[in-house]
Amino acid sequence: MSLRSALRAQTADCHAAVDTLFGSFNLSRTQDYKAFLRAHARVVPSVEHALEEAGINSLLPDWPERRRAHLLAADIRELDDRLPVPLPRPALRCEAAVWGAAYVLEGSKLGGALLAKAVPDHLPSSYLSPQGPKGAMRLFMDRLDASKVDDPGAAVAAARDVFDLFLNAGQVELEAVP
Repeated sequence: MSLRSALRAQTADCHAAVDTLFGSFNLSRTQDYKAFLRAHARVVPSVEHALEEAGINSLLPDWPERRRAHLLAADIRELDDRLPVPLPRPALRCEAAVWGAAYVLEGSKLGGALLAKAVPDHLPSSYLSPQGPKGAMRLFMDRLDASKVDDPGAAVAAARDVFDLFLNAGQVELEAVP
């Protein structure tokens, strides 16, 4: 079983839970949209930093073009909202864990592109519709498939940890929406 297949199969429950939770935000309402972005801002910068500290640049040379924390911060500022305190960085102690965490962030771009359609045109949405390199998702999946990870369990554990961060952040922000 490829690493991609293992990640997909063994995190499907987490992915479904995150999709359900974030589907509860009404992105056409400014307050919900702000809360949605704040939830992501609690997670994305932390995970991006953890990936960088763990050497993502050696696995994905185009990593700088893939980062989205700056787009997220810009959208939040444009909405005249505050950046929340980020959640603690996940511990990514091996290459497998780096691939697992990156799998969640890269996959969230696909979901973001779908969600961007629900955001009214007058609201900023650069985070949900980043203009990354053409074919970036296919390149990521090709590199993931070609990785020589000897411990897929570490990749799955890291991916599940990142999904859990999103769940925790989403629950906190959703509870605060008036």
